[in-house]
Amino acid sequence: MTAPDRRLTPARPDLAAEHLRGTVEAARYVPGRPMRVVEATAALRRAPAPDAPLDTEALHGETATIYEVTDEGWAWGQLDHDGYVGWMPASALIDAPATPTHRVSTLRTFLYPGPSIKLPPVAALSLGSRVAVERMQGDFAVTRHGAVFARHLVPAGEVEPDFVAVAERFVGVPYLWGGRTSLGLDCSGLAQVALGAAGIAAPRDSDMQENALGRPLPAGASLQRGDLVFWKGHVGIMQDPQTLLHANGHFMLVTSEPFAEAVARIEAKGGGPVTSLRRLG
Repeated sequence: MTAPDRRLTPARPDLAAEHLRGTVEAARYVPGRPMRVVEATAALRRAPAPDAPLDTEALHGETATIYEVTDEGWAWGQLDHDGYVGWMPASALIDAPATPTHRVSTLRTFLYPGPSIKLPPVAALSLGSRVAVERMQGDFAVTRHGAVFARHLVPAGEVEPDFVAVAERFVGVPYLWGGRTSLGLDCSGLAQVALGAAGIAAPRDSDMQENALGRPLPAGASLQRGDLVFWKGHVGIMQDPQTLLHANGHFMLVTSEPFAEAVARIEAKGGGPVTSLRRLG
């Protein structure tokens, strides 16, 4: 029997989600508690320690099902938008009372304690963050947690027409393993955030994306804008038939470069050949 994917299965030897009873063995099972991220981001780590590997990040307004909160202030649970399981600071979470009405459409915007640009910001929200607007006041959208410049928001259900154009906004952003924001993100984080802005749900990691997104193209196929290119452990987005956009460890940035050069360099450095080409739609 194949072992459950620990990234997507809320189960440990001592504790598991109630819905997994009879599927996995655990000392006890709990139903979980719906919670929402209230900080600008919440790091999801592999273990309950600040120096544990960063697997991904949850953005402001995203929700999770929490199965345990430790006395040391760590919450173990599963993100609702992509199913990733891990540990987050409990201080970054609140009970989930309000449904978001809008999302951040700019690369980053400030959250102010009130509707004035003269107030010191309390947080910087990244593209894709969710907010529940309670009222409009001048140029600001006021939420329970602060005020955001209204023109930096779009209605929660509105989608971008071109996910590649969203990804292009991140050019020059530093590479960060596990990152999903304009302060830093990795290859699959870039693809997930950009696709999400266009209303396309994507798994978190590149191997999951390779299995779930689009349809395969034959080797050597003519590529077009929006095609996804996969290597073992890496994904890039075609800007046009000859240009690849990707967050990568070579430049430690989100870069746009000739596709042929990226293919040759990745293979020469031990990353292997392209494993698949996939087209959405």
